[in-house]
Amino acid sequence: MIFFHDHTLIILLMITILVMYLMMNLFFNKFINRFLLEGQMIELIWTILPAITLIFIALPSLRLLYLLDELNNPLITLKSIGHQWYWSYEYSDFNNIEFDSYMINEHDNLNNFRLLDVDNRIILPMNN
Repeated sequence: MIFFHDHTLIILLMITILVMYLMMNLFFNKFINRFLLEGQMIELIWTILPAITLIFIALPSLRLLYLLDELNNPLITLKSIGHQWYWSYEYSDFNNIEFDSYMINEHDNLNNFRLLDVDNRIILPMNN
């Protein structure tokens, strides 16, 4: 992913520098090009150049999209649903185990983090 970010950033920097250079040339140049108002060649160039640039951005993006679309089979599936005042959990891989987690009252939870502990903690296996 970092390669795609660097690749796109270089393309965008080249476009920005080119546009700034052309704008400064146009503003500070006293010469006038009489063929600038109507020219099929320049219109062809500024139509094809963005298309080629988009292709250079799209190809690595599509490659990255297909690399990140790896399907793996998880050992366990957990569905977490956030309600206004509590969480609901469902282990759908087993016999539909469902339970809710409510926040512990702050009087029962002295000297601990406020509003961060629940009565039924979620447990997930690790390194299996």
